[in-house]
Amino acid sequence: MTVRIRVVLAVFAALALIAGVGIYVAVRTLGSGALHLITQQCVVNASGKATLEPAQMANAATIAAVGLRRGLPTRAVVIALATAMQESKLQNLAGGDRDSIGLFQQRPSQNWGTPQEIADPRYAAGAFYDALQRVNDWQEDSISDAAQSVQHSADGSAYQQWADEAQVLANALSGDAASAVACTITAKPAVRGTAALGALEQSLAADWGEVDSVTDASLPGLELSVSETRDGWQLAHWLVSHAADQNVKSVRFGGEEWTAKAGAWTHASGNLTLAAGDQVVAEVYPQS
Repeated sequence: MTVRIRVVLAVFAALALIAGVGIYVAVRTLGSGALHLITQQCVVNASGKATLEPAQMANAATIAAVGLRRGLPTRAVVIALATAMQESKLQNLAGGDRDSIGLFQQRPSQNWGTPQEIADPRYAAGAFYDALQRVNDWQEDSISDAAQSVQHSADGSAYQQWADEAQVLANALSGDAASAVACTITAKPAVRGTAALGALEQSLAADWGEVDSVTDASLPGLELSVSETRDGWQLAHWLVSHAADQNVKSVRFGGEEWTAKAGAWTHASGNLTLAAGDQVVAEVYPQS
């Protein structure tokens, strides 16, 4: 009888240990990133769907902005995005194969620029577009052929696998779809008030050049004037894409509003309808 009791107790102890290990692993997994992926992400719906982390979305928006600012067609943005998705998963990597750096894994030794330059997403995107425009008939090439003509990688066919997702991102970031980029941001803002507003203005200028804007002290935030609806959605989607790194709390355009808390676009109500078709309003977090 005593032996049987000891066996039962041993079994219960083993089961408790297994359950404890399982709970520990689950908590560690959630703490290491799984929970983050669920609660903080960007979803793009534009003739297809793509889901990215905020840092990836911000890099995609900058790549698109650099191309659009140059007056390049959406096709160029698709090629650039597909290339960066293959090379770095839209992460601004500090290293890679041999001396490769950044979003496009460009190499200083191959005359792409200095390590510091290549590590700047705006410079890297510009260098990619410069090289792409030197490719004969690049607009008629497949995504993989156009990308490979620039990158000269070991397997040029790999770029094609990202073509559909890159097209979805380009559709949204080019302003060809409305309310298409929605990011849910749960992290606390790193900067607030005047400092956040100044950083946002600098980042906008770096990606888009001179933008017709005025400071709205009642928000605090910016009012950006646009002449076309497509331009408005370009800026609105850029602002949402950079919400995490630029501490953007809300964006309004065309009677629609996005907020970091809700993570979705909804019809604006009350005085929010002031965000008409010729004005994009961006709000940063107020000074606490």
